[in-house]
Amino acid sequence: MTTPPQADHSARAHSFNAAAAQYAANRPSYPPALFDALEELTGRPLKGSRVVDVGAGTGLATARLHERGADVIAVEPGAGMAAEFRRTLPGVPVVRGNGNALPLADHGADLLTYAQSWHWTDPTLAVPEALRVLRPGGALALWWNTDAHDVPWIADSGRRIDRHFAGLNLSAEKRNFDARFADPTGNLDFVHHEIRWSRRVPLDTHLANLGSHSVFLTDTEERATAFFAEERRHLLAVFPDGLVEETYDVHLLLAPTSTT
Repeated sequence: MTTPPQADHSARAHSFNAAAAQYAANRPSYPPALFDALEELTGRPLKGSRVVDVGAGTGLATARLHERGADVIAVEPGAGMAAEFRRTLPGVPVVRGNGNALPLADHGADLLTYAQSWHWTDPTLAVPEALRVLRPGGALALWWNTDAHDVPWIADSGRRIDRHFAGLNLSAEKRNFDARFADPTGNLDFVHHEIRWSRRVPLDTHLANLGSHSVFLTDTEERATAFFAEERRHLLAVFPDGLVEETYDVHLLLAPTSTT
């Protein structure tokens, strides 16, 4: 198999815009327990809270926040993702922008959320912006759905992906979900909370979800097609009925701001 293309960080960040519909249709959402944890850790209900969902993408997290009664506004840098957001959530405002320079007034939000998006920011810029936009006593919440690698078939699949992208050294990109990654300056005091959940989906949905990740979106069509044909064969041996049990660990980092 040929060496993978060395797509840079910017190309990968922008790759989602051409695949927004695929992303919206196949990516996993988030479990109710995550939003329960947000309320418990912040000490306030989401209902009626002023929430800004940054890097909102197609609105997977925004929709859940809205359903919980939050007064939510989304911020999304990508034109394709924002267009898909407006199609699926026409009643929720979305503005173009990113976490490094939020297009929002000072001290207007109770909660800033980054669902699957903080790693696309520069924390040295995004942390001060979060503190500017949050009201005193507000909170910054970052979270990621991550594959549960203690599940054998998921670990096996992960090793196949690592081999496929050996030239990209994906293992070096895997994050430690702690304060050192989230805020290298050490200005915020994060609490780490972990939630396990799962969903059962058709194999085609699972593969389309996998294909909506930036490493595959920036891969060549020939390489990606070959990988998914082989991955389908491996997974049908594990799930002969064609229904895949995906297991996730949501890693939540939450930091309150000063009340003064």
